This record gives sequence, C-alpha cells and structure tokens, in this order.
Amino acid sequence: MNFTYEDIKNQAQQAAAELVEVAKLQAGDIFVIGCSSSEIVGLRIGKGSDINAAQAVYEGVMNVLEPKGIFLAAQCCEHLNRAVIVEKAALLPGTEIVNVVPHPHAGGSFATTVYKNAKQPVAVEEIKADAGIDIGGTLIGMQLKKVAVPVRLTVKQIGHAPIICARTRPKFIGGERATYDNALSGGDIPR
Repeated sequence: MNFTYEDIKNQAQQAAAELVEVAKLQAGDIFVIGCSSSEIVGLRIGKGSDINAAQAVYEGVMNVLEPKGIFLAAQCCEHLNRAVIVEKAALLPGTEIVNVVPHPHAGGSFATTVYKNAKQPVAVEEIKADAGIDIGGTLIGMQLKKVAVPVRLTVKQIGHAPIICARTRPKFIGGERATYDNALSGGDIPR
C-alpha cells in the first residue's frame, strides 16, 4: 500500500492525540519521538531518509502538542549517539547542551525538521520524557522517565513503519504498608 504525505500526517496526528490523552500530558510535559523516515516510506531504517515524510509527521504531531503547550523532543539517529533535539525552554536548569546540528544523514530527517522548526533548538545527550512514540524501531526507551508503561493505540503504524508507544509513571516505593496516589500512576496501583 502506498501512503501520501497527507496520510502520514493524519496518522501521526491521530497517534499523538491518542497518546497525549492516555498519558494525561499537560503543558510543560515532554513528548519524545524517534522517527525513521526511511521505514515510513517502506525502506530499511537508515537507507532512504525522506525529509517530506519527516515534515508530515512533524506537522501532524505539532497540531496536537503545540496548542496544549507540550514540548516535542526528537531523538537523533545512532550517528549522533541518539542525542535529542528540543526547545531550550523545555530543559531543566543546569542541563548540559551539546553542540551538533542534525542533517538527514547524521541525525535523521525528523530531528533535522524539528531543529529547523524550533524557536530555540538545542541538542542534549539525553532527556527524561513523559511519553513517546517510536516510529520504525528507533529505540526511544533511553529517553523516557522511569517507569515506562507500554500503550497500545488504534494507530498501529505511520506509513509503512510500525509504532511502539509509551507513557511514564512515578516509581512505587515503600512496600506493602505504603499507599499510593492513583492519579500519579495512571491507574497502575499494585494490588
């Protein structure tokens, strides 16, 4: 099946909307995406970077995140050690910024697109995001807060690329006599 860039945009928008709702994200939260534009267009990861597919994903996702004040973080590819591109305003004080500007063949088309569209883009070696989408097997787990909780959406792929989604919740501590705040856990209270 062939997908148009409009199809890709719509799939990304629907996936982002569903995940934002399930994860109960709020203004100031961070939403990380690792995106293989190659996989989206039906090629093997790293073998066919497509800036137009990346732009379509960006537009669809930002249609959801921007009005809610949620920050987008883009995980770069392995050539940049999976560094993250994010708005400077999303960083906690003292976060160390690294010096790199992604491009389609070192960082990936999606990170390049996020960098070009951000108001004040910066690169960091890691981030602790509240939720995220892995598009095409980019392995975003290292960029999520502990504890990551898998989320299944009605959207199973973007273009040809399978997606895996996660939200996060605070760790449970304290043992059998502890009580927990169900609102923080998203309903995952241990029994």
